[in-house]
Amino acid sequence: MATDVIVPALGESITEASVGQWLKQPGEAVVADEAIVALETDKVAVEVPSPVAGVMGEQMFKPGDTVTVGALIARIVEGGVPAAAVPVPVAAAPVAAAAAPVPAAESPAYDAISPAVRGLLDTYNLDPASIGGTGKDGRLTKGDVLAAIEAGTARLKSSATPAPAAVAAVAAAPAERREERVKMTRLRQTIARRLKEAQNSAAMLTTFNDVDMTAVIEARAKYKDMFEKKHGIRLGFMSFFAKAVVLALKDVPSVGAAIEGDEIIYKDYADLGVAVSSPGGLVVPILRNAQAKGFAQIEKDIADFGDRARKCTLKIDELQGGNFTISNGGVFGSLLSTPILNPPQSGVLGLHRVEDRPVVKNGQIVIRPMMYLALSYDHRLIDGREAVTFLVRVKEAIEDPARLLIDL
Repeated sequence: MATDVIVPALGESITEASVGQWLKQPGEAVVADEAIVALETDKVAVEVPSPVAGVMGEQMFKPGDTVTVGALIARIVEGGVPAAAVPVPVAAAPVAAAAAPVPAAESPAYDAISPAVRGLLDTYNLDPASIGGTGKDGRLTKGDVLAAIEAGTARLKSSATPAPAAVAAVAAAPAERREERVKMTRLRQTIARRLKEAQNSAAMLTTFNDVDMTAVIEARAKYKDMFEKKHGIRLGFMSFFAKAVVLALKDVPSVGAAIEGDEIIYKDYADLGVAVSSPGGLVVPILRNAQAKGFAQIEKDIADFGDRARKCTLKIDELQGGNFTISNGGVFGSLLSTPILNPPQSGVLGLHRVEDRPVVKNGQIVIRPMMYLALSYDHRLIDGREAVTFLVRVKEAIEDPARLLIDL
């Protein structure tokens, strides 16, 4: 008896997805509720579980195909015998054939790797067995491969030579002009579409300021050990900026508002989008009710978002909503940028790298750790005065963190 596996509901307004990778191959044993296929939606990867125990049967789609909600994607044969358990007569497997190595591209382990990761392995001719996987059930992620290349631990196929040395040798040879055509992932297509929508629909403008990070750096240095010992998480910059944004949103509520038709929706809460990197691109999980959270909970939530973004295990509802976004390009070394809005939000704060710069304090030129801040906003809703006021409130709170404790 075969049981149909149907593409489940994928979240609000999401009607289709792409097949990322099959986690079970035909003939393999499957237990009930075990993930058999990973689907890539506009926002995250979704794993589809088997409704019953049995053996993986027919697969209706291949990686890269588009599937719709409710479509038949596979069948599970209940009571079937796994292929590995079927006795094979000795005569059917000549010694010479048994000794022949199985090509990497045909091995089950290789087939279970997602197309994006497989393409990266093929590009650098890497042996997947030499790289540790951090994904679900130890599967390789794109981040695993890139980290292994950077660390020099990835090895070439059928070679004990570390990959970087091999890549350097290839680079020394006469360069070949190559082009590669790769289909955009569903996430990248969505990012491109939404960024263009933001430009088309909002009257976007950016205002800048800089902030002296001395007080925050001193506070971190003074309390970081006690903070980590008590809460089990490191004290970072993001919690200070999240609390500063909450404070500024109270003073300038229009920055956290949204336009819907001919109405403005004001919100008395702060659901903050926190931009984090994933193997497929930038995603923005939502730190809900940030106004009610302390420093420790904010740091824990952000760390959890970052970890699960790298593993592609964020949930769809964690990426929906939000009324303001914080994007920290400083972690990548950015000095200054004009962040783009995340519709229907009306504001986004861009953080940048901290660097020592000469500034004038009390008539004296001194060196201070400075950071540029950038606030992009929808000028249809937010006036220049309000935008500047909001950014000044953030600056004041960061330069005098005591304001965060006494709500000033």
